[in-house]
Amino acid sequence: MTLEFFNYLIYGMTCLAVVVFVSLYFVTAGYGQFRTRRWGLSINNRVAWTLMEAPVFMVMLYIWWQSPLKWVLPQLVLFALFQLHYFQRSFVFPWLMTGRSRMPVAIMLMGITFNVINGVMQGGGLYWFPNPDFQEGAAYLLRWNAVVGILLFLVGLAVNWQSDRVIRHLRKPGDTKHYLPQGGMYRYVTSANYLGELMEWVGFALAAHTVVAWVFPLWTAANLVPRAHAIHKRYREEFGDEAVGRRKRVIPFVY
Repeated sequence: MTLEFFNYLIYGMTCLAVVVFVSLYFVTAGYGQFRTRRWGLSINNRVAWTLMEAPVFMVMLYIWWQSPLKWVLPQLVLFALFQLHYFQRSFVFPWLMTGRSRMPVAIMLMGITFNVINGVMQGGGLYWFPNPDFQEGAAYLLRWNAVVGILLFLVGLAVNWQSDRVIRHLRKPGDTKHYLPQGGMYRYVTSANYLGELMEWVGFALAAHTVVAWVFPLWTAANLVPRAHAIHKRYREEFGDEAVGRRKRVIPFVY
């Protein structure tokens, strides 16, 4: 891949993220609690999540393995953080799910497409066209942006995993009712799991300090912020304003 094509890819995905962000305020993606028959054929949620998330893990792994820079410390640390998230999201998270939910095949295919492209972009940003400052090795990881970014990623990862755990334990076996999540960062927002994921990729981009790395949190926000708005709205309709209280959607005290 040439640098020129890579830059066009970054530009195109940035513009598309803006379109997706606006569109998702008008069309709610039909998975999870918003799945309806109009989204067509669906498959088991666990299988769908694995098929949707695993490609990005494999793409990044392939790019790392083929690179002569695979053992350069800044890239290796960022690669490990990226893969830690996607290993859990691909091979652990889906199989901890409870219930018998299903995911529309259309949603799964859109997810696969994005994940493959994002894997190419983020892998390319680490190994094909990396930040020249990565050549500093361990010294780069002592820069303020790397320290703050890695810490923010790890805190976000903890928030994401803990929030998913809260959601998994909302229902007892056989229960199909909806419940308002409580505890952890759910004290401040109604989509604490999304907050954690946003924190992760902002931290990753801060640590990587490249334009392409910032495309990832932009896309994360484009997908998750409108969905957090839809979830917040549904919770207020279902449980009432008093139960939801002053909690925001996804960014504590802000939105």
